Amino acid sequence: MRVTKFEHAALRLDHRGQSLVVDPGSFTSPIEPIDELVAVVITHEHPDHWTPEHLDRLLGSAPGTPIYAPAGVAAAADAYDITVVAPGDAVAVGEFSLRFFGGEHAVIHSSLPRVDNVGVLVNDQLYYPGDSYAVPEGVQVDTLVAPMGAPWLKIGEAMDFVLAVAPRRAFGTHDVPLSSVGRGMHRQRLQWATEQGGGVYVDLQPGDSLEL
Repeated sequence: MRVTKFEHAALRLDHRGQSLVVDPGSFTSPIEPIDELVAVVITHEHPDHWTPEHLDRLLGSAPGTPIYAPAGVAAAADAYDITVVAPGDAVAVGEFSLRFFGGEHAVIHSSLPRVDNVGVLVNDQLYYPGDSYAVPEGVQVDTLVAPMGAPWLKIGEAMDFVLAVAPRRAFGTHDVPLSSVGRGMHRQRLQWATEQGGGVYVDLQPGDSLEL
């Protein structure tokens, strides 16, 4: 399986000739149509994780592609056929197995409501928590996609999350809010946390891919 990082929170996974897209949102450049697309996963309803423009572009080349997301996304994106998933659910679609964890978005501020959020484990290899620190209990994570910068993110908490997961390998995502200096600082902290569990941190830039 291969993972490609796009800007901010979007990912593309390719396996045995099929593709899966995760969180194509407003801070991500238009993703080229994917004929072999078999699923889209949206972790939560915030626009930096999905937009109608992205979905229309992806579904235009692969009509009928299922979209898996929590109930909050189904309500926000009611023009689309959303298959609602929740923590504890497992789905098989094409060459991909999906397991969902978590349940709620990380706290931004007490004045703001929390929304549904699911983390997703793909093929028992790659785990992405969405906008949360949800640890996939009972899972030895091969590759962790670790959030780096957000209104809800404190780097010490992000480090504790990586320490708790203890992946074999990690790379950063959710990084558009950071300056180049801030990104470098946070990368160093997440690299340290990854290495404490014997893992390796990979510094992927938008467009870079990693073979899993």
